[in-house]
Amino acid sequence: MTRPLFIGSEIYRGSSYGSWHPLRVPRVSTVIDLSRAMGWLPNDVYVPSPRAKPHALTIWHTPEYLSALHNAEAAQSVSAEVKARHGLGTPNNPVFAEMYRRPATAAGGSLLAGELLRNGGIVYHPAGGTHHAMPDRAGGFCYLNDPVLAILALQRNGAQRVAYVDIDAHHPDGVEVAFADDPDVLMISVHEDGLWPRTGGLGATDTLVNVPVPRNLNDDEMALIRDDVILPRVVAFKPDAIVLQCGADGVEEDPQAHLSLSNNAHWDIVRALIGMAPRLLVLGGGGYNPWSVGRLWTGVWATLNGHDIPNRVGTEAEDVLRALRFDGNRRGKNPSEHWFTTLQDSPRTGPIRNEIRDILNRL
Repeated sequence: MTRPLFIGSEIYRGSSYGSWHPLRVPRVSTVIDLSRAMGWLPNDVYVPSPRAKPHALTIWHTPEYLSALHNAEAAQSVSAEVKARHGLGTPNNPVFAEMYRRPATAAGGSLLAGELLRNGGIVYHPAGGTHHAMPDRAGGFCYLNDPVLAILALQRNGAQRVAYVDIDAHHPDGVEVAFADDPDVLMISVHEDGLWPRTGGLGATDTLVNVPVPRNLNDDEMALIRDDVILPRVVAFKPDAIVLQCGADGVEEDPQAHLSLSNNAHWDIVRALIGMAPRLLVLGGGGYNPWSVGRLWTGVWATLNGHDIPNRVGTEAEDVLRALRFDGNRRGKNPSEHWFTTLQDSPRTGPIRNEIRDILNRL
């Protein structure tokens, strides 16, 4: 098998949704910098992400919405009508300098991933994972739905059956809308119960599995869900491709969710899915603490490559971590020392609550 490929872009460096927005923090650029500092990202596996052209995006998004998004970036404003119809210019989905170019680059990376995986392999695209956007509307910080585009691109390039696994703290409502009635797409989502968008109630069919979990989910509970729900259903589905949305907002330090995972839980799921289908695409997603998301997603890249994660990072990687800032959030005022010196969290184990067992028994 060829070496895993990493899709990235410099557009994410310095691009921000605004000084107050949760996506003001550097994420993809941190993963690139950390992966290079660790010696894990040579030039021959780094693939610059193209920017998707509007016509390529119409396989899921409406031309009217794409035009509105493009025009909003050019004008740096939206009308009341556009705001109401398309969800642009809201607190969650603000007008900002790269509001078309940035998501179009992430979408272009996911479309490219489908092509790169035509003959099998592993692709990592940490800028991907924007799973809330609808065909005609932005939602939940997501202007374009690149996971949907990735699945469509995989299907177009020979993957007849695609398993989509989403471990972001938020339910992937846009992906469910796209594929709920497609017998060739399996969607499994593990997400925090009651968190926005408050969809994804407990239930399972042959191709749609929603696992809303209570607050404070720990590593042992996630391992049980992995072994009793995710892996058996993926195996039974016999996919030609797997797409994992690996949102980092389920870790304990994230300010937007209320789960208590360590980054080990995510890496264990990545490790378990490797080899379960000839094609594996791993996307990013949520994650709003710059240290926890940067460390987690860099560890994903290490896991995909089979690299050992050292107990302490080298000086160059430590410099990357110490340069991060989290202004305007209490967690950034007194960051833990291990956020600067390690990639791996201490495991966050704990008892498996009866509530978790009851959820699994009802699937």
